Amino acid sequence: MSDCLFCKIAKGELNSATIFENNDFKVILDRYPSGYGHALILTKEHFDDLYQMDGETAGKLFALASVMAKALRQATGCEGMNILQNNGEAAGQTIRHFHLHLIPRYREDGFTLPWKTKEYTEQELEELAAKIKKLI
Repeated sequence: MSDCLFCKIAKGELNSATIFENNDFKVILDRYPSGYGHALILTKEHFDDLYQMDGETAGKLFALASVMAKALRQATGCEGMNILQNNGEAAGQTIRHFHLHLIPRYREDGFTLPWKTKEYTEQELEELAAKIKKLI
């Protein structure tokens, strides 16, 4: 996509602090990070979101995420890591190009996720599980 910011970065048309690159992915430090070491894994092929991505690419992505997380932990000395990916506007996706956030975490770093738990009955959970199983 010619007007996609992350396509331009993945193609090298825009500068980025690149920490890894192969034929499928480019890993960069986030230009507007939540904290020290916040990185993004970008797909070189344009996918709006995870729903468009094939299983083979997704497998390669998470294998790379494992390698990158270990390298980030060594480089930053972080005490934990959030791996975050948003799909669709309702989920907070602001750039319509698949990207995976690797966010090193430190005690008392002030970073929070907007996560409030909800309660469902066992029956509601079982019904939803059955519905999902039929679609797999």
